[in-house]
Amino acid sequence: MHYDPIKNIIGNVARKNTVVRKFFYAVLGIIFLREWHVKRALRKILGKKHEPFSMFDAGSGFGQYSYYCAKHFPSATIYAVDVKEEQIADCRNFFIKAGVNNVAFEVEDLTIPKHTGRFDVILSVDVMEHIEDDVKVFRNFFQALKKGGKVLINTPSNLGGSDVHDESGKSFIGEHARNGYSVEDITRKLKSAGFHMEKVSYTYGPLGSIAWRLGIKYPMVMLNKSKLFFFVLPFYYLLTLWLTLLFMLADYSVRNSRGTGLLVVAVKK
Repeated sequence: MHYDPIKNIIGNVARKNTVVRKFFYAVLGIIFLREWHVKRALRKILGKKHEPFSMFDAGSGFGQYSYYCAKHFPSATIYAVDVKEEQIADCRNFFIKAGVNNVAFEVEDLTIPKHTGRFDVILSVDVMEHIEDDVKVFRNFFQALKKGGKVLINTPSNLGGSDVHDESGKSFIGEHARNGYSVEDITRKLKSAGFHMEKVSYTYGPLGSIAWRLGIKYPMVMLNKSKLFFFVLPFYYLLTLWLTLLFMLADYSVRNSRGTGLLVVAVKK
């Protein structure tokens, strides 16, 4: 199954005007459990920063994390990149219309080194599973950070991430270069790039995984079969959203001993 065609349709709707785009960001913040975990980790890393700092949104997608950080941390200077030119053009257009002037968007390939000692924080959400040469990207992240800077990575784990549950399984998402990381694998690769590990935790435990199926996977499967299911989705979520949110809250509130997602924080000392 491929996410990109569905994402493109949703993106075409979301880019119609700034009000629709902001509503779209709000919906993403509600139904995607990873946003709950990532935003909490960002708040912990950044605290109540008032002094200026620089952030690299490495794989900005729809731009929702750059928007969140720009609004919650107005002293931040954010540099956001993606490999998709249309995505970057779309984000530029929205941020200008929305009057958000502390974010710059550029087309960039993360495997090509571009920055040295530039950023205080790097954010990479659901990006590394799409890149084959991940070690090169980790080295570029290390080079791009200032001393004491931190990288926050969210990615699928090897314990059912991408909805793969054995070595012969195929990713639920066709655009993935790998199914997921083990704690040992991502730790080893980040350390080889020069990082010191600060935190590695599981997200999407048993209840979070159920929430993902109810809230994301099943709707995506339906939409891949026929775009007519867009008309069914409001009724589907009317029936299932309360249960999905309950399971998400449970996952967010506990420390998972295992899960299909990984949240990683590493520092350049």
